[in-house]
Amino acid sequence: MSFIRLKVRTAFMVHGYDADNREIVEQIGEERFVEKLLRIERIQSISEKYLLVSASHGRVAYWEYEGGLTALRRRLEQAGLLL
Repeated sequence: MSFIRLKVRTAFMVHGYDADNREIVEQIGEERFVEKLLRIERIQSISEKYLLVSASHGRVAYWEYEGGLTALRRRLEQAGLLL
């Protein structure tokens, strides 16, 4: 297993879908960034502002992260984790 150390804060959680197939979204909006060791396999998508990560019970979370997409892409490339 590969891990990456990041400073993140939860922006919102997606808990599934309602009867009309709309996402059930919980706004979190944590104030402070916290350091986490994130298992690489949990990352589903990376944008300039958010990481989309798998969470428990089939949910997904959008985390804001420090450093920006360019810096994160560089770190993943240097670790041989980016094609």
